[in-house]
Amino acid sequence: MIARYVQKGESIDHRPSAAVAAGDVVVLNSLVGVARLDIEADTLGSLAVTGVFETPKAAGAIAAGAAVYWDAANHKATTVAAGNPYLGKAIGAAAAADETVRFLLNAPFVATAAAAE
Repeated sequence: MIARYVQKGESIDHRPSAAVAAGDVVVLNSLVGVARLDIEADTLGSLAVTGVFETPKAAGAIAAGAAVYWDAANHKATTVAAGNPYLGKAIGAAAAADETVRFLLNAPFVATAAAAE
């Protein structure tokens, strides 16, 4: 079978086993989405997989264009890749004193030589 167009891909269908609140970050293996609306358990809903979002961030500054990752234990964006799924790229700088960071969800990721080591 050859590929068949299904949808634009800005959002995907998701049927969670537990209720999900609007704005929750949902990790599906290495794919990260954001719930657009509340989704009841075992009910079909939608996750955004592209777009610009704002979320709480971990301590420290984040440079514009930096890769950010999702720290699910603390429900915050972080620049620490180890053990955290890729969230996207910061679209603006966030100072250490800032509580949030804006990011482009699932932005194309290009590993640098330093990140590959």
